Amino acid sequence: MPRTAAPPALPRLPRAADPDRRRTSASVVLRSVLEHGPVARSTIARLTGLSPASVTDYCARFTGLGLIREAAVPRRSGGVGRPHQPVDLDETRFVVGGVHVAVPYTTVALLDLRGRVLAERRLEHRHADPGPVLARACDALAGLLAGAGGRRPLGVGVAAGGWVDRDSGTVVEHPLLGWRDVPVRELVRAGTGLPVHVDGHARALVNAERLFGRARGSSSVLHLFVGNVVDAAFATHDEVHHGPRSQAGAIAHLPVPGSTEPCACGRLGCLQAELSERTLCRRACEAGVAGGSDPAALLAAARSGDLVAARLLVERARATGRAAALLLDVLNPETVVVTELGVINRPECLAALREAVGPDRAAAVVPTSFPDSVLAVAGGSVVLDVLYRDPLSASPEAI
Repeated sequence: MPRTAAPPALPRLPRAADPDRRRTSASVVLRSVLEHGPVARSTIARLTGLSPASVTDYCARFTGLGLIREAAVPRRSGGVGRPHQPVDLDETRFVVGGVHVAVPYTTVALLDLRGRVLAERRLEHRHADPGPVLARACDALAGLLAGAGGRRPLGVGVAAGGWVDRDSGTVVEHPLLGWRDVPVRELVRAGTGLPVHVDGHARALVNAERLFGRARGSSSVLHLFVGNVVDAAFATHDEVHHGPRSQAGAIAHLPVPGSTEPCACGRLGCLQAELSERTLCRRACEAGVAGGSDPAALLAAARSGDLVAARLLVERARATGRAAALLLDVLNPETVVVTELGVINRPECLAALREAVGPDRAAAVVPTSFPDSVLAVAGGSVVLDVLYRDPLSASPEAI
C-alpha cells in the first residue's frame, strides 16, 4: 500500500523581534504576493528590485511551506510562447487564531492569510480574572479550529488595550480589567499548544491597516482607538513605534480642555474618561435613551430615529476629531485611521470627526477598514504581522 504523503511543514513563526529592523527580502516577496497576487515572478522582481533568481528561490521555498501556490493561467487565444505562471497566496492550508480581550467580552476568531475573518465568537466575561478569561478563549479557539475544514493553525495572536509589553507577551497593566503583570503569552500557549504573540490592540490594528487595509502604502499611519479604552499607535515606513517596554501610544490621560469628566486617576478631563464608552452610556442613560447602557443598543436607537442618541454619538465623534487633530499636530502622519462606534457606523459622525480635524487635513482621516470585524482582525493581525515580517526566520517544523 502506498504511503500517505506527509502534510507540508509549517513555518515556525519567530518570537517578536526588534521592532526597528527593516523588512527582509523574504518579507518583501511574500508581501508582494499578498498585495498583487496572482502575480508573475518577473513582476515581483520588477516591483521589489530583487533578482529574478532570488524571487524564484523565495517562491519555491514559500510553495514548499504551503504559503503560496501557482495560480491558474487563463487560456491565450493566438498568443505566442508560454504565459508566465503567476503565484498567489495559498488560502486552503493554514489559518491563524485571533483573541481580543475587551472590557465586557473576549472575541475569538480564525483568519486566513489575507486577514479575512473565517469564524468568530464573542465570549461575555463572567468575571475579569485573567486565568478563566484566557482559558475560555483557548477552549473557544479549539472549537473553531475543529470546524476549520482541515486548515492548520500557524499561531495565535492576542490583542488587548492598556499597557501591553510585546516582547514579554505580558499585559503589564489594564486598569479597567484590573489586570497587572499577566503572562498572557505563557497562559495561551499552555492552553493551545501553539506559538503565541501578544500586542496592544491599537498597534495590532496599525499592522492590519498596512497589510490589508486603507493604509497600505502610506509612509506614516496613526491609529486612534476609541472604545472603553482610548489609545493610539503610530507607524512610519512600515515600522510601528513601541517605545521602551511597549509603552508608546498611551494617551488615556491627555487633558481635554473644558471637560469636567472625573477620571480614576483623580484628575478631571482626561481623554479616556471623556471619550470612553462607559461615559457615553452613562450620558445616554441620564438622557433617558432606552437601552443606553449598551453601546450597540444606543447605536440601534439612533438608527431608529432617536435624536438624543444620534446627538450623543455625533458629540463623541466630534470630540474624537479634536483628539485626532491634536495628534496630527504632534505627529503629522500621512493617514489617520479611527476606530470609534459612531464613526464606523454613521456618516454624520464621520463628518463631525472630519469637521473637528479641519478642512486642510480632513481627507487624511478615515474609519477603520474592518468595520464588521475590527476586534477579530486586531487579534489575528498580531500573528500575521510576525509572519509577513520574517517568514523564513527559522527552519520549518511540523506541529
